[in-house]
Amino acid sequence: MATHSSMGRGMEVFRSLGRTAHALPCGTPVSSLAESLERDRSQVSRTLAALAQARLVDRTRSGYRVAARTYARAQALSEHRLRVDGLTVLEQLSSVTGEACFLGELYGASTVTIAESIPQSMGMVGSWVGRAYPAFCSDAGYAALWDADDAEIAAVLGRIDASLGGPGAVAGVAEFITRLERARARGYSIVDEEAESGLTSVAAPVFDYRDEVVAAMQVVGHSAPVRSRVSELGDACRAAAEHLSAVLRGAASASDFQQVHH
Repeated sequence: MATHSSMGRGMEVFRSLGRTAHALPCGTPVSSLAESLERDRSQVSRTLAALAQARLVDRTRSGYRVAARTYARAQALSEHRLRVDGLTVLEQLSSVTGEACFLGELYGASTVTIAESIPQSMGMVGSWVGRAYPAFCSDAGYAALWDADDAEIAAVLGRIDASLGGPGAVAGVAEFITRLERARARGYSIVDEEAESGLTSVAAPVFDYRDEVVAAMQVVGHSAPVRSRVSELGDACRAAAEHLSAVLRGAASASDFQQVHH
């Protein structure tokens, strides 16, 4: 138990150090980390020294920072888990909901499907993997931009051409931001015939070890049945996205989702 506790403390300090990387690229002082974690300074200092000995962090004149080699390894592992473990969670979510489930990533002003699980009973032909949709009207758009501020959203979306979307698509960036704010308050987005007529979806963001959004998890189906179950599907999608986020942080196993959900 003591070893597990020590490892847990180490991961807590490591994650906190990663969150300060953008604001303090030259290194974070031990005192700042200790204060943010509400921990004893000497304890945090010993943990950082152990992480430095393991070559996971570098010591600088200003304090400590995550080692570049660690970022590279963590990024590669996160991307692998997103696709492999993400598919496992998608399959479990699809089994629970009986609907088509997808993972999408943001690429420029579009979202692209990277994984899918579609029940055979739906009779869908072909694959959506690799297909791109304008982010302003895609099933994944709001969730993919979940942690972006208004200026970033405007820069990504640019000038919106509503003719590219479905009958429920937004007319401009301001309307997109308003709907995103509602989605954040709800915990998941509802995209009602915004991508195309007759399709409604719910989606939730997936976060990586840096607490940054790396993908959107979606449940997509025909409008009438999805609308009648929107709260149920939204809660299930959010739970699956949160579980996959825990997997990417190394805090859970992909197969645990089904056990938790049942």
